[in-house]
Amino acid sequence: MPELRKDPIVGRWVIISTERADRPNDFQVQHVERGNSFCPFCPGNESATPPEVLAYRPGHPNPNGPGWQLRVVPNKFPALMIEGELDREGHGLYDKMNGIGAHEVFIETSNHSKELADLSPAEVEALLWAFHDRMVDLRRDARFRYVLVFKNHGEAAGASLEHSHTQLIALPIIPRRVQGELDGASKHYESKERCIYCDIIDQEKRESVRLVYENEEMIALAPWAPRRPFETWILPKKHISNFEDAGRGIYPAFADALLTVLKKINKVLGRPPYNFTLHTSPLQKPGLPYFHWHLELMPTLTKIAGFESGSGFYINPSPPEMTAAFLREADVS
Repeated sequence: MPELRKDPIVGRWVIISTERADRPNDFQVQHVERGNSFCPFCPGNESATPPEVLAYRPGHPNPNGPGWQLRVVPNKFPALMIEGELDREGHGLYDKMNGIGAHEVFIETSNHSKELADLSPAEVEALLWAFHDRMVDLRRDARFRYVLVFKNHGEAAGASLEHSHTQLIALPIIPRRVQGELDGASKHYESKERCIYCDIIDQEKRESVRLVYENEEMIALAPWAPRRPFETWILPKKHISNFEDAGRGIYPAFADALLTVLKKINKVLGRPPYNFTLHTSPLQKPGLPYFHWHLELMPTLTKIAGFESGSGFYINPSPPEMTAAFLREADVS
């Protein structure tokens, strides 16, 4: 059983995932399998994954077989386990609980050779609906407080399989990074009675220098203080705190914005590895007036080294005004 352990000094929680690695040779670098190697995510190999928890299948063929457009399956090597109770306890001055959570994989397409940026708008919209469906289902579990959707694309960004996929982890705690956003947004709201994300959107639309792309419902921008070169945020223009209740009209516009940004990044940077994370409000706190759901996308162009890991400061060699201009001017029509 994995454990969640809390650092008593800074309050950071760490997953001790005993199910994944426990010997020194388990930490040797693992390379992404390419070429003619067996792929558990390809059609016909459904038995190589745990049974699906969701699938979109034209004509409703039998589950856990071919004929799907998108599948969601439990991670075969989960960071957290779905079965069991939290059993919070103290160990002297230390706190811990069982590593309870859900860890799922969204297999975005049955086509092994396509990445997310190569999919059609309808296929990306289907992926967003899959996020929605799983989040709505998981928030019924009282053990979970937060659902984080994230993508590792490319070996340098942490992907262990070539076939395009996204992941979801449901947690019994709110991640520290998200809690920092919640706290900062709450302070802004207390003093100004406005959502800070809405204020950012208004200012970026006026100034335009960090604007990357916008459509009727969504905006993509380079944040004022990016941690990495070409970091890009995608946000809905209208205020809403939780992704799963965004509304039917938002997902087509979100799919368009996400596809456009990915294509621009691929054109400017030559298909780099990247990560994205979807930040939404905690499961049991929908409708927050001060928080605004958004996606944070970061190409993997620099490495986190000793200064960054030891200080918490990030060194970014590229001004966001410059990177936004490169992306904004990239023609992907």
